[in-house]
Amino acid sequence: MQIRETSIAGLVEITPRIFEDDRGAFFESYNQETFGKLGLPTTFVQDNQSFSIKGVVRGLHFQDAPFAQGKLVRVIAGRVLDVAVDIRPESPTFGKYEVFELDAKRNNMAYIPEGFAHGFMALEDSIFSYKCTNSYHKASESGIRWDDPVLNIDWGVSNPIVSEKDLILPTFRELFPEAAQ
Repeated sequence: MQIRETSIAGLVEITPRIFEDDRGAFFESYNQETFGKLGLPTTFVQDNQSFSIKGVVRGLHFQDAPFAQGKLVRVIAGRVLDVAVDIRPESPTFGKYEVFELDAKRNNMAYIPEGFAHGFMALEDSIFSYKCTNSYHKASESGIRWDDPVLNIDWGVSNPIVSEKDLILPTFRELFPEAAQ
């Protein structure tokens, strides 16, 4: 597996080695020993999967401590624009974000540590899968509006399909009034 560091500490893109022949292809999407050697988490307690039609935006979601989740995210079918926002107030990259294009043909993944808001936009009909380091805890779930003016994320779409729940999420400034952006 190849790891690409980002400008935000702990947030990485992972590209597996793919073995192809005339029958098809094979790759490891997770290997405890390899992840451990790379300094990535090796314990995941929950796997989730969603299907989104082209143009759907999901997020930006997170869980508050002590129920925060690290996520290993990938696309099983399709292609998404994946976004991770650093919401660790003590971090030098607080309020910054990274964008990944995750593609089922490349089988690339992103590891998003605890302390990040996460969301994605389906560039085509997509099956999205993610492993979590902590279980879902409804009382601690939160999020930031997908179209937050402070973050100003370019999703590449002006009128996405967004759930009612995500449309009423608070803004970055409402959640973090101390933010000096």
